Amino acid sequence: MRKFGLIGYPLGHSFSKKYFTAKFETEGIKNCQYDLYEIEDISLLPAIIRQNPELEGLNVTIPYKEKVIPYLDSIDPACEEIGAVNCIQIKDGKLMGYNTDYIGFKESLNNWLKGEKPYALVLGTGGASKAVVKALKDLGISYLMVSRNPGEDPGIISYEDLAKSKSVLDRNHLIINTTPLGTFPKTEEMPAINPEYISSMHKVYDLVYNPEKTFLMRSLEARGAVVKNGLEMLQLQAEAAWRIWN
Repeated sequence: MRKFGLIGYPLGHSFSKKYFTAKFETEGIKNCQYDLYEIEDISLLPAIIRQNPELEGLNVTIPYKEKVIPYLDSIDPACEEIGAVNCIQIKDGKLMGYNTDYIGFKESLNNWLKGEKPYALVLGTGGASKAVVKALKDLGISYLMVSRNPGEDPGIISYEDLAKSKSVLDRNHLIINTTPLGTFPKTEEMPAINPEYISSMHKVYDLVYNPEKTFLMRSLEARGAVVKNGLEMLQLQAEAAWRIWN
């Protein structure tokens, strides 16, 4: 039996398990199973590997995308730039790290923009933003980041600056939410962005996929923006992981 799985904590609602279980069934992929490994500390990873010699691949989710790196034998060059790993290939006892969030987002965004290269506004500077920024660089899209704690970096502004300055949104027509704000069950939350500054010139890509249409998406769509959630990115990153494992 070929085994795959997800490590993280907690693992209440897992997209990955549902996705791969359905994939194995619908595509007639035999002798494969996908399990959840809910570990309270990343130091338990070696024990998981030892206890499951059939494991060929793992997905990695919060809070271990950065913490897992010291446990790997090697990482893909993209991971060095991003600073996070969300996919592990296990082969001949060696663990190789990849970032399929970056692969999935890049492919999804490129398909959606159809060759356009609008200036982007990236909401959030956490782990998810790093994969987004790497994809934007690769696609040749200029970007400005928004953070609660911008510091001295000229490429990062505060939400207060964003709220006061209509010119920022006049210039940046692609808005990407990398924060978890608006995720179920806290569905009435959204990043601090003024809908009055939004028009039909804007595109909004929210990495959140549950609910299907977030409060941010609904609020800015009402002003004419074109909106998209993160489900396709998740599906594409899952398929990228499957290619890596095979």
